[in-house]
Amino acid sequence: MSTKRDYYEILGVDRSATQEEIKRAYRRLARKYHPDVSDEPDAEVRFKEINEAYQVLSDPEKRAIYDRYGHTGPGAPGFDFGFRDPFEIFEEFFGDLGFGFRTTRRRGPRRGADLRYDLKISFEEAVFGCKKEIEVVRRDLCPHCKGSGAEPGTTPVRCRECDGTGQVRRVQRSIFGSFVNVSTCPVCQGTGEVIPIPCTHCGGTGQTQVTRRITVNVPPGVDTGTQIRLAGEGEPGVRGGPPGNLYVVLKVEPHPYFRRRGDDLIVELKINVAQAALGARVTIPTLEGEEQFDIPPGTQTGTIFRLRGRGVPHLRRNGRGDLLVLVRVEVPTKLTRKQRELFEQLAATLGGEEVAKTREPTFVDRLREALGL
Repeated sequence: MSTKRDYYEILGVDRSATQEEIKRAYRRLARKYHPDVSDEPDAEVRFKEINEAYQVLSDPEKRAIYDRYGHTGPGAPGFDFGFRDPFEIFEEFFGDLGFGFRTTRRRGPRRGADLRYDLKISFEEAVFGCKKEIEVVRRDLCPHCKGSGAEPGTTPVRCRECDGTGQVRRVQRSIFGSFVNVSTCPVCQGTGEVIPIPCTHCGGTGQTQVTRRITVNVPPGVDTGTQIRLAGEGEPGVRGGPPGNLYVVLKVEPHPYFRRRGDDLIVELKINVAQAALGARVTIPTLEGEEQFDIPPGTQTGTIFRLRGRGVPHLRRNGRGDLLVLVRVEVPTKLTRKQRELFEQLAATLGGEEVAKTREPTFVDRLREALGL
């Protein structure tokens, strides 16, 4: 079980908080716990914790996943939301407003961006699992310069504008005193280095676009919206940072017979009035193929038969759901003369009308009872 604090608790907001309320809470706490201004002994830890919470709750898709699964998201164990450098997030919010904050942290290694791939699979592939090969277009380290951005045989040199610090400082004076305005160096973009002879293959970026073929192992029991995390298959990191992840989001095509509710399957079986009254042996579809099934005499429309353990395999645990056979008794709308005579003879033996003293279970009632609602 995760020991991480609840993200809503970290930001001090309700679970129903709006995006604007989350943003205001982040602004207040980020200013308070920035390591350069806070006297708290755990300021840096709190600052990173606040930024991590904001990165998840400010993104509607990540917030929805967190609300449903908590810190352990869908896919393989160890799921993460692809967190960025917290000091980058802070700079995006507050800009170079001159609070005297250090910005040299941006020169360190930075994790690459995560990628998303939408994969459509058949109903059977979702139920039984499969292997799919996909093609992903992404950026990768330039093979010519090995990611340095400099033409082989040359090396980057220290930036003269910032003297290799990656930032420039300017002192502004006002009636309130002097303020230090710290901003990213416009020449080296914060790296502290410039490339005198850019790589002829990548133009000095250190990255090129490539197409990779990747095999995705789809486990049994997945459903639409399930995410599979492929660690390290995202964009490459910056300045030696680790690569991001690739998230494969599944969409399952509908089945002509089965409807899915969680790990249970529902199949509708249509029978005629004679089969309902007398009982009959009929053929029903299952995941393993067609098989014989006995309808007992007197079966009413809306009756549900449960075949335990014949549904969808549970994802990442043993066992399967159930197969629910929903009976529909079809009343003929057109009769031949012979059929009408037979129904009239039958009607004469069945007795007259009778007002029900208690309410009979409806189809919805039966369905709720079968599904445990």
